[in-house]
Amino acid sequence: MAVSKSVDLSQAMILDPVPALDWLVIAPVALPLLFGAVLLMLRHRTETQPRIAIVALAILFGADAALLVHVWTGGPVVMTMGRWLPPFGISFVADMLGATLVATAGLVALVCGIFSVGTVNFVGRRYGFYAFMLLMLAGVNGSFLTGDIFNLYVWFEVFLIASFGLIILGSGKRQIDGATKYAILNLVATTLFLIATGYLYGIFGTLNMADIALKASQLRSSAPLMTLATLYLIAFGMKAAAFPLNFWLPASYHTPRIVVAALFAGLLTKVGVYALMRTLVMLFPPERAVLSSLIVWLAIATMLIGILGALAQSDIRRLLGFVVVSGIGFMLAGIGLGSDVGLAGSIVYAVHSMLVMTALYLLAGQIRRAGGSYALTELAGLYRTNPMMAAIALFLVLAAAGLPPGSGLWPKVMLVQASLADGSWWLALAILVTGLLTTLALGRLFVLVFWRVRDNAGDSGGGALTVTASTQAAVLLLCIPIAILGVWPEPVIAAAQYAASGLLEPGAYANAVFPAEVMQ
Repeated sequence: MAVSKSVDLSQAMILDPVPALDWLVIAPVALPLLFGAVLLMLRHRTETQPRIAIVALAILFGADAALLVHVWTGGPVVMTMGRWLPPFGISFVADMLGATLVATAGLVALVCGIFSVGTVNFVGRRYGFYAFMLLMLAGVNGSFLTGDIFNLYVWFEVFLIASFGLIILGSGKRQIDGATKYAILNLVATTLFLIATGYLYGIFGTLNMADIALKASQLRSSAPLMTLATLYLIAFGMKAAAFPLNFWLPASYHTPRIVVAALFAGLLTKVGVYALMRTLVMLFPPERAVLSSLIVWLAIATMLIGILGALAQSDIRRLLGFVVVSGIGFMLAGIGLGSDVGLAGSIVYAVHSMLVMTALYLLAGQIRRAGGSYALTELAGLYRTNPMMAAIALFLVLAAAGLPPGSGLWPKVMLVQASLADGSWWLALAILVTGLLTTLALGRLFVLVFWRVRDNAGDSGGGALTVTASTQAAVLLLCIPIAILGVWPEPVIAAAQYAASGLLEPGAYANAVFPAEVMQ
């Protein structure tokens, strides 16, 4: 007769019930996957897809905002899949950095969903625009929330697959050309990411980020952690479109539908910046310190080359692509400085860029609809027919250039302050010069499109259409948080400082994942 033996599962599994609010940590991934599957099954019901998608995005944004509040008031939230104790179970960890970016991404996606109602036609809906959009959002949110570095790679793959579907939607020659450039460089970066992660596992024997942070100090004298940090800098720098690996972005972001380009500009490069913060600042801070001068000079080159490229463009979409690249330099600057003020400035700039770059691309879509072209040489006098659009454009130009009352002023002030405190006056000078050049590049766009008067201006609008209410509402909706951040930046700055302190002192993060252990 077999004798039963009691097994102490508490040594291997989490037996306590999960608090109700902690389920919010998986909502940003579970909800878009669920609704994406529903939309895939209803792909023949093209007339109902926008309504379902907008409801899904509104629910998702509500869950994202609730998660942000929960993390702000209670600290990092952890859920480990399968109830296995970490590092054996795969953990989702929402700290202030991840929760802030997830909430901003949810707002950007909701606005793009509203904008798409008037711009994505039957063909786009039939071939999966909304399903791809939600799948991409699941991948982006999963990247921001995962506590496992291999699953960071998995979520990168998820949003890349979805973004491939979005960029070729329409199957035009231009889309295929842009998708080829986009895919090749991103696959190279993903391969480097995977190689580095395999190398990391061979060294640490774990892929849990909190576990790596706990063990790194013990292995630093014997393990080639500098090699790991350099590999991650190259891989994530390529994904973030940092110099000298930034050429793929302006060569591809002008090819898809404008709402797709807006999503890409708002979300995808920020995942690369987030991954750099998570690996270099939280996991390998001494290695980041050694690489700091290199990162700062890469930041300066990215800022200046990006905005000089924008000045040379006559197509609005290409111009904005170079502005996106330039913005990555500002975020890299804070990572290179490594101080609490510098990192907080980079985080505030990331939020600002997600909002403003999305809004500028959506505005470009409105300009195309009202003026019949994306070419600056063919546009003129839109102020006369669209004064509201002109006012919004001026506001967004000021915000992107870092001038009041827009949101771009405060992160640049924080980065300049951090640069001067570090003694890096050349970085402060580069930030100010880039701000001036951004004003010139976007001011030129505004003057040519809205103020310029030509005798044959009416001839350029042969393809002009009426600007729809949904597109107007979408751009106006994004202008609200941009204006709030411009005139009342304290809450976002406080969240960014909280997030930066969590990166520099990851004790709370590690203790949330391993409650019995505290960072040394």
